[in-house]
Amino acid sequence: MKQVLQHLRTGRIELADVPCPLVRPGHLLVQTTRSLISPGTERSLVEFSQAGFLGKARAQPEKVRQVLEKIRTDGLFPTLEVVFSRLDEPMPLGYCNVGRVVEVGPEVHGFDVGDRVVSNGPHAEMVCVPATLAARIPHGVDDEAAAFTVLGAVALHGIRLASPTFGEDFAVIGLGLIGQVAAQLLRGHGCHVLGIDLNANRCRLAERFGGSTCCPADGGDPVHAAQSASQGRGADGVIIAASNESDEIIRQAAQMCRKRGRIVLVGVVGLSLRRAEFYAKELSFQVSCSYGPGRYDTGYEQKARDYPLAYVRWTVARNFEAVLGAMAGGSVEVAPLISLRRHHADAAAAYDAVLHDPAALGAILRYPDVPPPDSRVIHLAPSIRSHHPPARATVAVVGAGNFARLVLLPALRAAGAEVGAVVSAGGASARHAADKFGASAVCTDLRDVLANDEIGAVFIATPHSAHAGQVVEALQAGKHVFVEKPLAIDQAGLEQVRQARAAHPHPQLLVGFNRRFAPHAVKVGQLLAGRCQPVATVVTVNAGAIAADHWTQDPEVGGGRILGEACHFIDLLMFLIGHPITSVSAMMFGPAAGGVREDQMTVSLAFADGSIGTVHYLANGPKEFPKERVEVFSEGRALVIDNWRRLRAYGWPSVPAMRLRQDKGHRAEVAAFLDRLAKGGDPLIPFNQLDAVTCATFAAVRSAREGVTIRLAPSTPEASAPAP
Repeated sequence: MKQVLQHLRTGRIELADVPCPLVRPGHLLVQTTRSLISPGTERSLVEFSQAGFLGKARAQPEKVRQVLEKIRTDGLFPTLEVVFSRLDEPMPLGYCNVGRVVEVGPEVHGFDVGDRVVSNGPHAEMVCVPATLAARIPHGVDDEAAAFTVLGAVALHGIRLASPTFGEDFAVIGLGLIGQVAAQLLRGHGCHVLGIDLNANRCRLAERFGGSTCCPADGGDPVHAAQSASQGRGADGVIIAASNESDEIIRQAAQMCRKRGRIVLVGVVGLSLRRAEFYAKELSFQVSCSYGPGRYDTGYEQKARDYPLAYVRWTVARNFEAVLGAMAGGSVEVAPLISLRRHHADAAAAYDAVLHDPAALGAILRYPDVPPPDSRVIHLAPSIRSHHPPARATVAVVGAGNFARLVLLPALRAAGAEVGAVVSAGGASARHAADKFGASAVCTDLRDVLANDEIGAVFIATPHSAHAGQVVEALQAGKHVFVEKPLAIDQAGLEQVRQARAAHPHPQLLVGFNRRFAPHAVKVGQLLAGRCQPVATVVTVNAGAIAADHWTQDPEVGGGRILGEACHFIDLLMFLIGHPITSVSAMMFGPAAGGVREDQMTVSLAFADGSIGTVHYLANGPKEFPKERVEVFSEGRALVIDNWRRLRAYGWPSVPAMRLRQDKGHRAEVAAFLDRLAKGGDPLIPFNQLDAVTCATFAAVRSAREGVTIRLAPSTPEASAPAP
């Protein structure tokens, strides 16, 4: 199928060939018939992409500060690699989609195959969209009109925040698509509406729908016009749907309002407010967020958890339905807002017209009326085949997120691996990764990879909740498995992996505990090999704060940061000490910390030889402080690893300082795994150690929650394979 993608580095708009997306629980698979180019939001994105590096930096100064901070902690070259790689990622364009339901995912109610629906899907022939961000189209509303639903919901949500009542006077600043629909919706509320725009043509268009307008470019004074339209009282409310960096718009809105008037910002304008104007009138000001309640809420969007109607009357989907109802009833008319129509194949030309024609409003993309494409595999040149001796496996990468693109695939390329396929549920990110790293195919269904006899190993880099199930499937298919940490996020998942491993003991299985493969860790392990006494180890992780609603914090998806990330460091301590963990005790910040507390934790480990280890995993440190520090105390000596860039030895007279470019061991780990596939041999990390680290991580979370020390069942020690 075809999808419109925007390349952030160059600004190029591409109609890419990507595999059909795989329907997911809580989602709908929809064949697109029409989509709408938003001249506001999408123009801004395209203009940002087409700007040079200096222009991008000026547009996002906060990102520049983040880059500078990363350079200070991680070094110049690793930072530049990340920046350039992310700028190289293509971004799907579009969020106003109309089509017919082809497949209904599990846990979806109220939709059937064949339904005409609107959604926030991108400009693609097939889209997989959350059912809670979709609505059925009523009879009497054609597909072109329905394509305006999402933008209409943006306008409607802003109006709901302004709480208009019958007979009130409102001004709408900015008469683009959202402003035009907002003006009509306000009139539907029984309000008197004054439309304001610098474009005289847009003002004349707004007058066609009824109401008065003011065009400052023709000499009109918006403040005076608002006073006149309200018979000198001042506007009861102002909806700002303009896009302009100037602070003048917000100041004019304040001057237009009566005392205790309401201002709602739907667009993007400068926000340097004059306190005196807001203070004297006791004005209310609010910024509207997207289409309404539920937007950006993972539970609502991804898990199909609708808000109870009795408590949240107007969710995103119900706003969609209200806009469609207004169209069906004739109170909102959008046909005059269509400036051009193009075939989906001519999307680049349509964007060019929108960018360079200031009079352009709605641009409709039309899609071919053909049977829905159902291929979930696209073979690239060359097709999947092995260029290596039979003992060396062709690999597939499952997941095309940041870790796969920035770490795994570059490591596979550096090791000379043949990537047979890249898999992702959506397809667009997988296609880009496949092109960039020379994969032979791109697909959206893991089952196609597991059924391919020419693929011998899979590298799993999907969300944490999928790891255990995908490991089991891959082992059952006879594939070697590299799974990024964690192995599982709950005991049930771990038990499934145990059973699959017992039934299929021959394929290689490795969890991405890369720190033990870092050159600094390997050196420390060698230095500690001849010790005669227990050691004390301290790992300090300045993890940095992330949002409470980030997927890694979600116990159902990411498992939390201790299960998902701190397991790295528990494995590192087991590697350095070389003995089983016997007990785990952990403490997290108290309730006074507020919000998420489990990513502010200290984990204490006791080992069978009497050694002790401590992991301080802290999300409350400054970005300027190094992210990771490892300290080892042994027999009157100490070793310190600073952020995987420098190793210092104290009391080891013959050991010089070791300073390298930051290296966390990813490439060495991948190279060692591929070498083991080619040559055979014992697993790089014995399964009982992978199991023990997972159990110790579960124990750390339980210990912190319950305030108890947890003793682990003894395991038979197995030596790791020789370090690379």
